[in-house]
Amino acid sequence: MSHERHVAREIRDEYVDTMSKIYLSYFKGYLSRLMKLQFEESADKEDLMGAEDSAKKDILVRFKTKKRNSLQYEEISKPTLKNRSTVFTLGSRGNVLTTDLEGPIIVPHASQKQETKHNFESLFRSLHYAVMDNCCREYLFLVDFFMVTGPSATDLFNAIMSKTVSLFLSKMEEYTADCFDSIAIFLCIHIVYRYKSMMNKRGVPAIDRYWDALVHVMWPRFQLILEMNTQSIRAVDPSKLGHIDVRPHYITRRYAEFSAAIVGINQSFPDERVYHLLSQLQTEVENFILKIAAEFPHRKEQLICLINNYDMLLGVLMERTTEDSKETESFKELLTARTGEFIEEILSPYFGGMIMFVKDCEVQMERGGAESIKCDEKRVQQIVRGFNNDWKRALEMINGEVMRAFTNFKNGTQILQRESAL
Repeated sequence: MSHERHVAREIRDEYVDTMSKIYLSYFKGYLSRLMKLQFEESADKEDLMGAEDSAKKDILVRFKTKKRNSLQYEEISKPTLKNRSTVFTLGSRGNVLTTDLEGPIIVPHASQKQETKHNFESLFRSLHYAVMDNCCREYLFLVDFFMVTGPSATDLFNAIMSKTVSLFLSKMEEYTADCFDSIAIFLCIHIVYRYKSMMNKRGVPAIDRYWDALVHVMWPRFQLILEMNTQSIRAVDPSKLGHIDVRPHYITRRYAEFSAAIVGINQSFPDERVYHLLSQLQTEVENFILKIAAEFPHRKEQLICLINNYDMLLGVLMERTTEDSKETESFKELLTARTGEFIEEILSPYFGGMIMFVKDCEVQMERGGAESIKCDEKRVQQIVRGFNNDWKRALEMINGEVMRAFTNFKNGTQILQRESAL
């Protein structure tokens, strides 16, 4: 009996040693080849939301030999990668959490042959899908073959996979430390949430600590990048941005795309810390919009600028998130308030007398002075006569001005409808 136990222990130890080396060798090679497929161009510390909208150029130096064997160089722009995603837009990158989550892993030599490059989160997903799949198979095999359960199964599994998992964690710390793509990091965090949940559903809690350690590494980086973006917007001086017009500003558009992306990702595994960071970012964006509007000398232009920016923000957020999100409700209120003010502003030159009369009447009615209104018959007649003479021409001019002022045709139409209702 003791001899059989000794043999069983030898078999187990030999299996652990062999499989530990196999997994480490395989995944070390796969990780190395996989990370060579990342886009050469990626976000850096200058790619912040408040940064000036000037295209970065990678300059190559090309030498030319002239007649006297002297060298002359010229600068040429390095072509940008065609499929590179922008820093603040989600686009199809969110597929790593949906259709691609359990898709085939990336085969490095095939991608190299096709000269295919990938975002960091796609490489992260491929690696960790392979990790999850192999860990599940290995753990369930150990439980079945060696007839172990609970802590004993976990200890045996760790004896095989601990070196490989430690390698992954070390490499992920390195890659994360140099990453300035907050969307990529946030997608990776949510890949972890999903794979951890899938493993638990399969009854395999063996690498829960690894999943938690990954989040612990990536979350502070995500938080830091968001705080850097918030600070970049706070530091923007509109007077140094060059020409500003009443159309939605590119910084506002960046925020709209980014906020919609983060809110959309966060809906499946809500984290209040994310909403807190976005709230700080939103506050700075609202202040920024007010600052660029203040660059215009006239209130009407200021209101057009505010409305165009709020409308664009609201349109993007409502398209990508739920209509009752905190961000959506906030910008709805701002848009409604500024639209009402604009309507009064644009009606005033044409119907200012009538508007003032109505307001005066409202005040008198509140004070119980209905009789005094009846006594102001001459004023009423003058207002009615002026309205009858000019209302068609005035409305045509107002309609034309509204349609020219707003970049969103639908928004302009809605403003006209509100103005007509008044």
